[in-house]
Amino acid sequence: MESVLAASPVIKVAALCGSLRQASFNRALLRSAAEICEKSVSGMKVEYVDVSPLPMLNTDLEVGGRFPAAVDAFRQKILQADSILFASPEYNYSVTAPLKNAIDWASRPPNVWADKAAAIVSAGGGFGGGRSQYHLRQIGVYLDLHFINKPEFFLNVFQPPLKFDDDGNLTDAETKERLKEVLLSLQAFTLRLQGKL
Repeated sequence: MESVLAASPVIKVAALCGSLRQASFNRALLRSAAEICEKSVSGMKVEYVDVSPLPMLNTDLEVGGRFPAAVDAFRQKILQADSILFASPEYNYSVTAPLKNAIDWASRPPNVWADKAAAIVSAGGGFGGGRSQYHLRQIGVYLDLHFINKPEFFLNVFQPPLKFDDDGNLTDAETKERLKEVLLSLQAFTLRLQGKL
């Protein structure tokens, strides 16, 4: 798939990681996605949006129709994004608590996820986080998030050859190419939803 022409508007992608660990492989995927966009996907910019400052969802914190400052800042980032890139590790066959908490805060009226394109990547053992992706797609139905269907991206990080170096940087060329294909698909789908392609 070829990158969309540089004349197209820049697609702003909000990148969210379901793991809070600094050394998370899923967070490393998002770093690599941002680097790939800078180097070889014109017209697309990935910005990491940290979910760790968000308090646990509690509607008592909504006072006078206003959200806590951290929640409001997060919601604004999602609102201003054209599309979303989730890095969703799998905990107990599902999405993680930090990611679900972020999703729920941004879905509070008015729902700022609605009508955005989205993609999911995941890294882990076994199925590479695949079960979390299926749950996230189900959640997206209610949120009016529109996920790309192909390509799917699940990464088993423990199968040789090693995919990351000791500093947590994605080094495997084939995995980088697969990640680039996800980004190109997300870019094209975003433009199509916006009526620009």
